[in-house]
Amino acid sequence: MDDTAALLVIVDAANVVGSVPDGWWRDRRGAAERLRDRLAADGVPGRPGPVEIVLVVEGAARGVESVPGVRVESAPGSGDDHMVALVAGAGDRPVLVVTADRELRRRVTAVGAEVAGPRSVPR
Repeated sequence: MDDTAALLVIVDAANVVGSVPDGWWRDRRGAAERLRDRLAADGVPGRPGPVEIVLVVEGAARGVESVPGVRVESAPGSGDDHMVALVAGAGDRPVLVVTADRELRRRVTAVGAEVAGPRSVPR
């Protein structure tokens, strides 16, 4: 692992948004935009240094735009498959995936990522 490279933080938008019962299901796109904006403003607490944040959206949240500090990627199919591909493509770079999805956690750790739960990011 290249410890000098910026940490790549991949956030499972659907899972993180869904972890708070605040009515997100009425406006999935708006909920993803609010998460994106909080990530852009607050970053990832406890992760100092250079960090690149990628917010992966799917379904009704597709099309959310990137903002400075947060790149948004609309998964063309399964969000989980897209996140696994991002981890696999990161090479020696350190990667943190934020999700509570047990199967996704298993899949991304198998290809070298660290995982954290939804409470590790501002919601």
